[in-house]
Amino acid sequence: MTKPRKLRIEFRKNRSTRRRGGDLTRTVAGEPDHADEHVAHERISGKGDLTRKRTVRAAAAPVGAIDGLSVEPIDGSVGWRGQVLNVHGLETFVVGPDGGVVKCTLRRLLRTLATDQRHPVAAGDWVRVADGVIQSVEPRRTSLSRDSRGRRHVIVANVDQLIIVGSVAQPDLKPALIDRLIVAAESSGIRPVVCLNKTDLVDPATLVPCAGVYARMGYPVILCSTTTGMGIARLAAELPGRVTAVVGQSGVGKSSLLNALDPALALPVAAVSRENEKGRHTTTTARLLRHRFDGWFVDTPGVRQFALWRMVPAEAPAAFRDLRPLANLCRFPDCTHAHEVDCAVKDAVADGLLDTRRWESCRGLAGAGVGRDAEDDE
Repeated sequence: MTKPRKLRIEFRKNRSTRRRGGDLTRTVAGEPDHADEHVAHERISGKGDLTRKRTVRAAAAPVGAIDGLSVEPIDGSVGWRGQVLNVHGLETFVVGPDGGVVKCTLRRLLRTLATDQRHPVAAGDWVRVADGVIQSVEPRRTSLSRDSRGRRHVIVANVDQLIIVGSVAQPDLKPALIDRLIVAAESSGIRPVVCLNKTDLVDPATLVPCAGVYARMGYPVILCSTTTGMGIARLAAELPGRVTAVVGQSGVGKSSLLNALDPALALPVAAVSRENEKGRHTTTTARLLRHRFDGWFVDTPGVRQFALWRMVPAEAPAAFRDLRPLANLCRFPDCTHAHEVDCAVKDAVADGLLDTRRWESCRGLAGAGVGRDAEDDE
């Protein structure tokens, strides 16, 4: 067993307030009899409470260098190991070794560490709990993350595959959002599965071009309809023994699909708005759900915008399976595939060997920057 390493880490800067506030000279002049009650001195060099640090023990690697917080508990032998079902505000629901669900709070150290994450824990995390308090979070095997105002929002953790649900109508299909979710999944080692739902609303033959683009790249593509039952059995074949996250924009029918796969879940559903054909949020937080196929679902809230987390725009072509081999044939190694001469990617688009929409999607990531939300996600 490796010895835990000791690390010097920082706390968040907003955990302390200034000792003195306002104009001290004016305050003393107005109340000279109470001058001795005011703080007489204050550090102004940036040291002290405003830059607190603490030594902690990490299980495997420094905090920030791994996917997750591996801070060791005070006593590694105390408590029990469980998995986070869902996070609701300051409350975290964890399933224990006996299958029971325990409502827990976070150890203060985990809440105050200076990290780039919006929240220290996410659905699917493995944690260690003692007396109803989460003492530590294990490093994540996989995670689906997005950028949220410059901070990392981990939607789900420790999942095996990602079912990306898109509706072919009501609301309309958003291929650019599917592309972003595929890139985010592959960058974390998660197997993506593309599911085109509500096929009863259109002629299935019109979906062949879109489905064929992803199928040619080796991604499983499943056409589904909860109304006719089309594709439900095919989708169920992907579930046994796996932890499966289900993502997609609001209104595409994620909860309806889960109810069709396992009616015992009885998840709430809502109709799409008639005014703007956008879905209503019936799922408000990501949560783990055990299903009848000996595995887990992770039902997630609807996504209307998805900004990739910390991907350099120049790396975008390498994240597209169909562009990756062509990019190596360009004349210039730093080719942006937009205006350069002797660009193998542009030549493939002109010759009909590469889907034009996929090229435009890649250009959208590389040109607009992957850290911002795309307009066509809406």
